[in-house]
Amino acid sequence: MKILVTGGAGYLGSILCPSLLDAGHEVIVVDNYTYGQTSLAELCANDKFSIIRGDVRDKRVMASAIKSADVVIPLACLVGAPACDLKPLDAQSVNLEAIRMILELRSSAQKIIFPTTNSGYGVGEDGVHCTEKTPLRPISLYARLKADAETELLQAGNAVTLRLATVFGMSPRMRLDLLVNDFTFRAVNDRFVVLFEAHFKRNYLHVRDVARAFMHVIDNFDQMKNEPYNVGLSDANFSKMELCLEIRKKVPAFCILESETGKDPDQRNYIVSNEKIEETGFL
Repeated sequence: MKILVTGGAGYLGSILCPSLLDAGHEVIVVDNYTYGQTSLAELCANDKFSIIRGDVRDKRVMASAIKSADVVIPLACLVGAPACDLKPLDAQSVNLEAIRMILELRSSAQKIIFPTTNSGYGVGEDGVHCTEKTPLRPISLYARLKADAETELLQAGNAVTLRLATVFGMSPRMRLDLLVNDFTFRAVNDRFVVLFEAHFKRNYLHVRDVARAFMHVIDNFDQMKNEPYNVGLSDANFSKMELCLEIRKKVPAFCILESETGKDPDQRNYIVSNEKIEETGFL
C-alpha cells in the first residue's frame, strides 16, 4: 500500500517508516524538519520512499500528498503538555485543525490510523484499570486536543485510534524529555533524580512496540476499524518510584530522592488495561 506519514521524521516516525518499507509498503513523509534532523536520511536510497518538506497545515501540500494514499498516519504533533502550553495556538492548529483538514481532504475509502494518548484518562481510580470504555477526563490542553481529534476521527469512520502509553526507547530522532528516557539519562549521567508525585502510576511502551502496533492495525484494519485501543505493556503499570527502582537494577549507584513540590500538568495517575488490542492478536 501507499502510506502517508505526517511528522514522519520525528521520534516515532523515524522508527515506523523503516518498518513500513521493510514490509513492502510505499511511504510518503510530510515533515517541516523543525529540528533539522537527519533521522530518515538513509531511507532516501529506497525507491519506495519520498519526502515532502512542508507544513501539515498547508492545504496545498496536504492535498497533493494525500490524494494517492491508501493509509494516512498523522504523527505531526506538538507533543506533551509543556510544549502545548508554551505554544497553544500552534497546538490547536497542528494537533486538531490539521486533523480536521485531513478528514476534509481524504476520501471515505482512505484509512486513518491516529496516535492519541492515554493521558486523556487523567486521574484514575485506585486499583481500577482504565479500559476503552472508561470516560476520558483530559486535564491539559495537549490531552484535550488529542481527545477531541480522536472523537472526530472515529465519528468520521474508517479510522483506528491508538491510545499510547508513555513511550520510551532509542530512536534516530532521540527524545530525552520522555519520562523513562529522562530518568535513565539522569541515572547514568547525574546518578540521582528528584521525584515529585512519586506514587503516581502510568503505563509504558517501547517505541519499537509502537511501530509494531501500527503495523498490526494495517494488517488487521477491517477487524479493528472505528474503535480506540489502549496500547502499552500490560506488565508495566508502574509508579514513578517503581520505575526508578527498575532502572536502579541496571544502574546500582542511582540515588532516588522525593520532593513535596512539583506537579504533573496532566496529573497522569492511572493503570491501564491493554486487553482489547491483545484480543486482536497484538502481543
